[in-house]
Amino acid sequence: MEDLLAARAQMAMSLAFHIIFASIGIAMPLLMVIAEGLWLKTRDETYLTLAKKWSKGTAIMFAVGAVSGTVLSFELGLLWPTFMAHAGPVIGMPFSLEGLAFFIEAIFLGIYLYGWKRVPEKVHWLAGMMVLLGGMCSGIFVVTANAWMNTPAGFTFENGEFTNIDPIAAMLNPSSFTQALHMTLAAFLAVGFAVAGIHAYFLRRDPENPFHRKAFAIALSVGAVVSILQPISGDISAKRLAKHQPIKLAAMEGQWETERGAPLRIGGIPDEEAEVTRYAIEIPKALSFLAHSDFNAEIMGLKDVPPENRPPVAIVHFAFQIMVACGLVMMVAGILGGWLAWRRKGLPTNNWYLKFVTVCTPLGFIAIEAGWTVTEVGRQPWVVYGYMRTADAVTSMPNLIVPFLCFTVLYIFLSIIVVILLRRIIFKGL
Repeated sequence: MEDLLAARAQMAMSLAFHIIFASIGIAMPLLMVIAEGLWLKTRDETYLTLAKKWSKGTAIMFAVGAVSGTVLSFELGLLWPTFMAHAGPVIGMPFSLEGLAFFIEAIFLGIYLYGWKRVPEKVHWLAGMMVLLGGMCSGIFVVTANAWMNTPAGFTFENGEFTNIDPIAAMLNPSSFTQALHMTLAAFLAVGFAVAGIHAYFLRRDPENPFHRKAFAIALSVGAVVSILQPISGDISAKRLAKHQPIKLAAMEGQWETERGAPLRIGGIPDEEAEVTRYAIEIPKALSFLAHSDFNAEIMGLKDVPPENRPPVAIVHFAFQIMVACGLVMMVAGILGGWLAWRRKGLPTNNWYLKFVTVCTPLGFIAIEAGWTVTEVGRQPWVVYGYMRTADAVTSMPNLIVPFLCFTVLYIFLSIIVVILLRRIIFKGL
């Protein structure tokens, strides 16, 4: 049990660190190519400066993401050898394709960084588009592998072994589309509001600064649009969970009883001993409608599953509530910004609104961390849902506290380096 907890803690720490840089690698190139595209159209040098600064930030985040991603690949083999031995042949294809996408992103990022005035302008912009495409595909392929762990497909299970493997069917499992869509949108949402929040902070000090005004406009536009799309993605995901992982959905909502017309809970504290969720605000029949588009549909409750087969309900429920709360705040900020821009016929730079957006700076990444907690912890006690328990997949290597401490020091060191580089290269002179 100690080995299991230590391995899960180390993997959780590595994933929590890496997902930040992976998300930035997915979404930051979009801001970069928008800025360069506007420069090509208007010849406003401010947009060119933006594109160059954002490309340097992308390069820094890409480098750190590559290091933390390499650590994760080693941890999969070292901490979860049984899982990789059995599941590796099934999910090898998306990991291989992720490697291809990673190299495409790296190659074109190099062209983008060092190709200024060395390649034609439109070719340079297309190189940026390839960085964006490579980053998105890299994230999608990794997420499809994780989706397979939630809804396994593409094999026959015989005598504890995965046989008759169809790697295409495994990669295109029932959760692939919904998870890939939700994660990709989450990356654009987090980065959009993080960048908008940073420039909102500087705009409060210098409201007429053209650099920050244009950066704020681009980032807020991306964040606002995606903040409206993300709840639609979340609805699609909820319907998939109701069909394929009803126990995870029950844990997310603190739903203990199987019932028709189940309520949607806002807040609340799950009591796993008494098997009730206390102090929640309940919206009658809303969960049944959201999950099945039917107000009287049946929702499976946690009591239908033995306690040893349930995920940690409180952790999953709180993480889900945090994710939704952060998303709602950003959606309000996005819609409000659009309304203010329409009303003013220009950029919404009201001081109170800039403060609001500044507060939103970390919310997207908090939502991503909470969302991945829901995804991973909500699947427990399974590493491959319904087929392999997490306890059966872990390494028997003792003294995992040593590598845990080593990787903790590594991540702290990398974080310090990132802050120093961003201050010197990106924020200097702003």
